[in-house]
Amino acid sequence: MSSYDAQRVRADVPLLRRVIDGHPITYLDSASTALTPRPVIEAMSRYYETRHANVHRGVYTTAEEATASYEGARVAAGVFINARHPAQEIVFTKNTTESFNLLAKSWGRANLTSSDAIVLSEMEHHANLIPWFQLRDEIGFSIRFLPVGEDFRLDLGPLDQLLAGAKLLSVSAMSNVLGTINPVATLSAAAHAAGALIAVDAAQSVAHGVTDVQETDVDFLCFSAHKMMGPTGIGVFYAKRDIIANMPPFLGGGGMIADVRLDGYTPATGVERFEAGTPMIAEAVGLHAALRYLDNLGMSAIAEHERALTADALGRLRERFDGRVRVIGPADVHLRGGVLSLDVAGVHPHDVAQVLDQHGVCVRPGHHCAKPLMRRFDLPATARASFGAYSLTTDTDVLLDGLDHVLELFG
Repeated sequence: MSSYDAQRVRADVPLLRRVIDGHPITYLDSASTALTPRPVIEAMSRYYETRHANVHRGVYTTAEEATASYEGARVAAGVFINARHPAQEIVFTKNTTESFNLLAKSWGRANLTSSDAIVLSEMEHHANLIPWFQLRDEIGFSIRFLPVGEDFRLDLGPLDQLLAGAKLLSVSAMSNVLGTINPVATLSAAAHAAGALIAVDAAQSVAHGVTDVQETDVDFLCFSAHKMMGPTGIGVFYAKRDIIANMPPFLGGGGMIADVRLDGYTPATGVERFEAGTPMIAEAVGLHAALRYLDNLGMSAIAEHERALTADALGRLRERFDGRVRVIGPADVHLRGGVLSLDVAGVHPHDVAQVLDQHGVCVRPGHHCAKPLMRRFDLPATARASFGAYSLTTDTDVLLDGLDHVLELFG
């Protein structure tokens, strides 16, 4: 049962007590990094204070406790996204970017040839572009792109044609620029009907609603802990058990082997073969605590709260600024998440962000690691405000007042 209360969440987040230049912090950059609640911080501190040891090595008590904590986090991550075999389908990486590098350089290198093709979309983060470009330059396969329409949504018209003969469709579940929520189940069904697999970038979506890999039938899913109220430095790579069992190792070293000889090596058989070296143990503990925290809040309740915040913000931006502040993304709150990329008429996004900082407002200016998408809409950058589970309409109040100041200064 959900115990969601945005005010209680705020009380759990120490950083929200900061005062900057005389202004209480107004944190609107959750799409970049979500703030960390005290239960996550305390869980990581307890680990370091009571059972800090390496995993999968020692047989003494604290080492076995550390291993149990680490593997417990793996199972928890799998359960959170409703993986069918949680302990066998989750690999820990540094972040979403490393997860896509793992996908490209393990599955991709083993399965793609120069005569093959994959399909991406125009709205992808660089994490779901660069690894494929690198592999394409090495192997020589072709990359096709699903276009984004003027309505800021994927144009599914050419999807079947693009998928013909392709081996993989790799798309974002939610755009980190537009806020667009993509129809993952529809895309998954189309990919499978064409004989392709589907990979999903869930970095922006996983903390803002229910993620169910069985319901959507996706083959791969990638996300990061730091966008879901967990620590930086740990990400999750999910792959179906029968697929991951046939993927070669990505990194080599200790911990990922079954045997090593002078003439070669034999990799471990499970997910361990993708986790060379000492892993991010404390971060896994923090991720586990973040998953428990989000579960207690209720993912559907978080989605409903953020949808209401987004609807309120979109309405007030239209009413107050009459086109002088444009939101780049869908107008329908049921088609988008709480990411508001702002284009302020005549003002560079970096200037917008600097003025907002004078009001204690944290937004992110820039191309948001999605340069092809920005070029698609002829934008050099935007100033992006984004909501989290701890956001309130009072945050929007401060944002709007700050935007008034921006327009006064540069109008």
